[in-house]
Amino acid sequence: MSHISVLLHETIDALLANRHTGIYVDATFGRGGHSRLLLSKLDANSHVYAFDKDPQALAVAAELAEQDARFHIIHSSFADVQAQLNARGIEMVDGIMADLGVSSPQLDQAERGFSFMNNGPLDMRMDNSQGPTAREWLLDIEEEQLANIIFKYGEERYSRRIAKAIKQAGEMTTTAQLAEVVKVAHPKWEKNKHAATRTFQAIRIAINKELEDIENFLPQAVNLLKPEGRLAVISFHSLEDRLIKQFIQKESSLAEDNGWGMPQQQQDTRRLKKISRIRASEQEVKENPRSRSAWLRVAERLSN
Repeated sequence: MSHISVLLHETIDALLANRHTGIYVDATFGRGGHSRLLLSKLDANSHVYAFDKDPQALAVAAELAEQDARFHIIHSSFADVQAQLNARGIEMVDGIMADLGVSSPQLDQAERGFSFMNNGPLDMRMDNSQGPTAREWLLDIEEEQLANIIFKYGEERYSRRIAKAIKQAGEMTTTAQLAEVVKVAHPKWEKNKHAATRTFQAIRIAINKELEDIENFLPQAVNLLKPEGRLAVISFHSLEDRLIKQFIQKESSLAEDNGWGMPQQQQDTRRLKKISRIRASEQEVKENPRSRSAWLRVAERLSN
């Protein structure tokens, strides 16, 4: 299955807000759907800087960079967005977008080891040129720590039972082996959902430091935005969406300052204002079922 960009037009329209020039960031290039549409709406003086960790995504991006001089690809996590852009002489940008989580090609290619639906080597790394594979990671991690990760990142109520089974199974080399161990250990799973769904999600998030990267990325994104610049972020599960929601809420709310012996005062430290929260349309969900869980949250940088 080829990658279909989720909430494509909604994201670009919200990001641009009727502008057609400037410097923009695609924090998660993937296969470039969002970057390509963005470039098509920008004038000749504009630039788009894209980030990705995946070597396959970088190869696609390199081709786009050859075709369009306005486009630039950076092999890095978006968790380093500010340092990477500053190193290139860019202090402020007009808009930043991110499409979080794993992409369709990563899920669909068995050799990437993300999915229990396609048996392959137990890998799960977004950047498969570095870092431990899922096989290596599962061998090294302690049972209690693994249980905590499956519970926290997979929201799996049977995490301790599953972690125990995984550690007792010893070394596993394929996604099918891991999925079977989880399935046997799981006493009761949700209708129309594989028993290993939550466990695979948790291991993938942990290996790729997905939530830590988001927490590092968001404040940097606000630092980089010019006044009236937009931040548009697509998330696919509750853990991601909660981080985005809470961050925007914090940055768009008045902070209370209780000084020494002073009456409580509200300090206006707001840096963002909420713009919108958008879900995929019924038509998009019908055409691309993976868009069903997607949320797009948009915020705008204030001038203070």
